[in-house]
Amino acid sequence: MRIVITGGAGFIGSVLTPRLLAAGHQVHVVDNLMYGAAPILPFFFQPGFSFAKADVRDRAAMKEQLAGADAVVHLAALVGYPLCKKLPRQAVEVNLEGARNVLELAPPDVRMVYASTGSNYGEVVGVCTEDTQLNPLSLYGETKTQAEALFVTRDNAVSLRFATAFGIGPRLRLDLMINDFAYQALHNRFLVIYEKHFRRTFIHVQDIARAIMHMIERPEKLKHRVYNVGHESLNYTKEEIVNLLADRLDFVVHFAEIGTDEDKRDYEVSYARVRAAGFETEVDIDRGLDEVISALRHMRIRNPYSNV
Repeated sequence: MRIVITGGAGFIGSVLTPRLLAAGHQVHVVDNLMYGAAPILPFFFQPGFSFAKADVRDRAAMKEQLAGADAVVHLAALVGYPLCKKLPRQAVEVNLEGARNVLELAPPDVRMVYASTGSNYGEVVGVCTEDTQLNPLSLYGETKTQAEALFVTRDNAVSLRFATAFGIGPRLRLDLMINDFAYQALHNRFLVIYEKHFRRTFIHVQDIARAIMHMIERPEKLKHRVYNVGHESLNYTKEEIVNLLADRLDFVVHFAEIGTDEDKRDYEVSYARVRAAGFETEVDIDRGLDEVISALRHMRIRNPYSNV
């Protein structure tokens, strides 16, 4: 199968690509390389891999890159409310208009997987299911919700509302909550946590890649167009994550009264629908935390203006 991954040099794409190649698929990554090419350099040696530097906002380029695809995984986006708040115009252009371009320019019979987010739910009381009313509170959530609405109108497309990602990948992200907490605890040995009672569900990046593969390779299992992707066993408050880190590391924590998450992600999620489609996560919190700590222990971001 020829699979095109938009944003394939990013956090998820650089983990998904080797899995697809190992399964015998042809993988064509399309990325504007805003974070560089380093995450995908090892793949150029692999049979079945190809790459094009292109931006999802460029319709002419995307029409060419999507031609001949059997499946399209749309990952390209400005991810997270801080980045979208910083670059609001680009957020709309990439997250919404770029998604529209991919949807409209892909071959009509291609399988499509859209990487959505739990940020679509906004502030929710109770347990979220795929039928819960969407109420995005940040520009990131708004643009992802609007793009998802476009994809779910297409018969052969599915939208995956992922839990909060964590884990190590070739394009490492330290803005993700668990990764960020672990890095600070390791190297700064001090954490400031606001809204410690806020609860969310987490998913390891390897399980995100597995879920996408499942949707591509097992279309006969799919009875719906939207799936929450994660597992109830990975539902934790911020304070609980800190306590799990404290079992492994020596650091000081201050629970602050001031500070807010603009997405207001404080809820539990049901993953019954994705289990019924035959998918379950494999990486539990202990395995995931041990991996993150082991890897980040050997990383240190240095200030070039310091002599310390």
